[in-house]
Amino acid sequence: MFRISPGLWDRIHHFASFPQTGVSLQQMVLFGQNPSQGTLLRASQFLLEELPVRLAHRVKELDQLPHSLDEMPSINKVKDWYAQSFEELINFPPISLPPHVREALMVPAADHVSLPESTPNPSLPYFTDDYGHPASGLGIVSTPKNGNNGNGNCQKKRIPMERRYFANTSHVNWPPEVRDYNRQFTKTLEAIKKRHDPTVTTVAQGVLEWKRSRNARNINLDVQHWLDRFYLSRIGIRFLIGQHIALNTLQPHPDYVGIICTRANVHDIVHEAIENARFVCEEHYSMFKGPPVQLICPKDLHFAYVPGHLSHICFELLKNSLRAVVERYGPENEDHFPPIKVIVVEGKEDITIKISDEGGGSRAARFR
Repeated sequence: MFRISPGLWDRIHHFASFPQTGVSLQQMVLFGQNPSQGTLLRASQFLLEELPVRLAHRVKELDQLPHSLDEMPSINKVKDWYAQSFEELINFPPISLPPHVREALMVPAADHVSLPESTPNPSLPYFTDDYGHPASGLGIVSTPKNGNNGNGNCQKKRIPMERRYFANTSHVNWPPEVRDYNRQFTKTLEAIKKRHDPTVTTVAQGVLEWKRSRNARNINLDVQHWLDRFYLSRIGIRFLIGQHIALNTLQPHPDYVGIICTRANVHDIVHEAIENARFVCEEHYSMFKGPPVQLICPKDLHFAYVPGHLSHICFELLKNSLRAVVERYGPENEDHFPPIKVIVVEGKEDITIKISDEGGGSRAARFR
């Protein structure tokens, strides 16, 4: 079983002292359907620097939970998973490339699209190994302050161009080392992703362990806030990992860039979520017909998004609405349920999805 050593704790605290780097959906989409091996290599270098920072934050948070929640066995198991993934990434071997290949990586493609940089991560110039040398990655050059005395004190450097998440390179004949490196890094990410698949259920088990140990029926508000933050950050980590795996493994598709659909049909996705939620409702309450759902949405409304994410969000919200309506009016009144309305409106900068029901809502005392 994996255990966090004192030396690893030092590295975790070091990486956790730096902020995360933001990556937008637009930056992910600009990879195109078939990015070059050089483009994928540069993206892998960004992830090798960014993912350890994000994982370190999660490990530190899991070790400092309120109300002794961090003492629960399941929570410690999740913490060890994050620490193990962190260790694998910081120890991932750097790629060794000849000078002419490094130069090719720095030359933008002919069809290069101008894009603002990701939010700079100020920690990058200080990511050094035990000998004061820069951590794995391209383009960081250290300059000792007091000569070559090995004390690891490096002058501050600007965030080099390859630290952008998206940096397009030409479709040249990249050497086998580049393809092999991308393949090995993708395998590492696949193993990490698989390791963290049961995180949600394991954290839930940890919360149950905590409630049993305290004979508590509900969780504290600060614990709920932590859970919200933790799951939100988990989505970001898995999004970055899943997108990189898809770019390296999936066959090109005209409407997809990795896991992102550039022409996701909102009407079709929401309609499918409605049908799935109604089916679950009918099965759960043993009804022939669940509450009706009215969908008001243009059938030709498209945007760039991850279809699975939108479907899951709508599905969960609709389940709540369906349950509220059924429990308020009773399963025996299935012919008289008021309809649930789903209204989708396109604005100038966003798309709004509103789900309304007549289930009675929550008690006001819950929000006091």
